[in-house]
Amino acid sequence: MQQRAFLFLQGVCSPFFYRLGKRLRALGLAVHKVHFNVGDVAYWGFNGARSFRGPLEGLPDFMADCHRRWGITDQVLFGDCRPVHRPAITAAQVRGIRNHIFEEGYFRPHWVTLEREGVNGHSLLPRDPDWFVEAAQRLPQTTTAEPVRSPFWIRALHDVVYHSASAWNPLFFPRYRTHAPFNAAVEYAAYCRQLPRLRLIARREARRCQAVLQASRPFFLLPLQLNSDAQILTHSRFDGMASVMETVIASFAAHAPSEAHLVIKNHPLDVGLVDYPAVIAGLTHRFGLDAERIVYLEGGSLPALCDRARGVITVNSTSGLVAIQHGCPVKTLADPIYNLPGLTFQGDLDDFWHSAEPPDGRLYGHFHDVVHHTTQINGSFYSSRGITVAIENALPHLAADRSPLERLL
Repeated sequence: MQQRAFLFLQGVCSPFFYRLGKRLRALGLAVHKVHFNVGDVAYWGFNGARSFRGPLEGLPDFMADCHRRWGITDQVLFGDCRPVHRPAITAAQVRGIRNHIFEEGYFRPHWVTLEREGVNGHSLLPRDPDWFVEAAQRLPQTTTAEPVRSPFWIRALHDVVYHSASAWNPLFFPRYRTHAPFNAAVEYAAYCRQLPRLRLIARREARRCQAVLQASRPFFLLPLQLNSDAQILTHSRFDGMASVMETVIASFAAHAPSEAHLVIKNHPLDVGLVDYPAVIAGLTHRFGLDAERIVYLEGGSLPALCDRARGVITVNSTSGLVAIQHGCPVKTLADPIYNLPGLTFQGDLDDFWHSAEPPDGRLYGHFHDVVHHTTQINGSFYSSRGITVAIENALPHLAADRSPLERLL
């Protein structure tokens, strides 16, 4: 491995970045860190670290100084849409520094995403289906992935530790502003109320989902995303799920077959800060729909619903990939990496209700294999074993002069 100098920015709420940096140091590489809040400090410490406490407009100059001072060749970060990351990515690109960007896996579980320069809507993956067909023929033989468990309680514990430390931000990082739309304390309080409620209604929601699956009437599926998701806030024209539902229900009311129903399934990690049943009731009345034509579920199996649905509407969620995998027609309201002719419906939403066609299974196979090879790392960000697996699988990608995607392009 050639001599390189790595600069870590904000990571996921877990020890993943700390352990990855420690592993790179063990290989004899220079590793540095920029802290933006106390949560960053809690998971990394002060070893090779420097804190940014200035206004956001001063970040490009600060990053340029870090790059020069430490001779940085590579920059590592989690998510490319955070306010502190966009200027840092640009500053690195100006100096020819590689950006290695981690994100949650495009295919889950057992996988995380690692791309250069951008993920999701900023990904360098081509939007040409023919390229995926051709590139798939040049892939090396695949290796078996290790299943890694990542219990929700471990992820939740890390999140609480990180944000509890960040309660000191007003004192030590007074100018820091989180990328999340809600204060962590508000979300925790809401989830403490939501979790017992979801457990209480789990059997009821399972029965309601089963009733949808067993009924003879056709239905379309709208799986909701989190309002805090960067996919919504940065990579779409919507400001949240309420506006998504307004767009979909308006089109459904005007253009869907009269016998069709619309099933709206909530995200399993939603904390209940928005009263979706009330929003749906208001939209149903506003657009003159019979209330029974809209079914709202807070549980149930997404794959089972995709198997039975006439079509799935999503903004840019990975639930669209689940639907494509199950041969279900998909209409995206933004431009995720899988929005390709042959995989998703390319016409208007108003036409989707009558003209939806199933995805090309052969094309999906090629797409799946290429995306896995170029962007997916076996492992997890949260459990101890998952972190170990992810680090060992990420090292060759971080060390290479060209990423797997760059070698295929």
